[in-house]
Amino acid sequence: MNRDDEISGLQRVILNERGRLLRFLAARGLSDDAEDALHDLWQRVAAAPAQPIADPLSYLFRAAENLVRDRRRSMVSRDRRHQDWHETSVPSEEAPTSERSLIARERLREVHSTLAALGPRVELVFCKCRLDGLGQAAIARELGVSLSSVEKDLQKAYRALAQLRAQFDAE
Repeated sequence: MNRDDEISGLQRVILNERGRLLRFLAARGLSDDAEDALHDLWQRVAAAPAQPIADPLSYLFRAAENLVRDRRRSMVSRDRRHQDWHETSVPSEEAPTSERSLIARERLREVHSTLAALGPRVELVFCKCRLDGLGQAAIARELGVSLSSVEKDLQKAYRALAQLRAQFDAE
């Protein structure tokens, strides 16, 4: 079985209409993340059960619109969570104690060493994505690697940091 046999009809439409879908996503505010959103759309289509669709292109544009809406909602929720956390975690009049500062610096060193132990590319991909805010597709282009490699590097970093977080919580 070759790779073309594994691609669904909707995925073929995505490949054929890639440019239009990217422009559509960019016009709705995802200009920097249009490639990532298109990849998400591809994943959703791949995971959906195969069924006949009367107008596949309209279906994909509607799915892309829903994806944009979902991303906006997630962003608003994330921003609200961050704001709520910030307001409740450290009152503005309370300065961090030297002990808390020391613990925070030590944990930051541990995070840096954990990321460094994963290799320079994993550390670079993580920093570009999470600290610089670059999309995965842009990072892949910049580093000359596949999008899949960037995704795998991020997964390695997230797993390692989750284990480190569990250690911090256990302390």
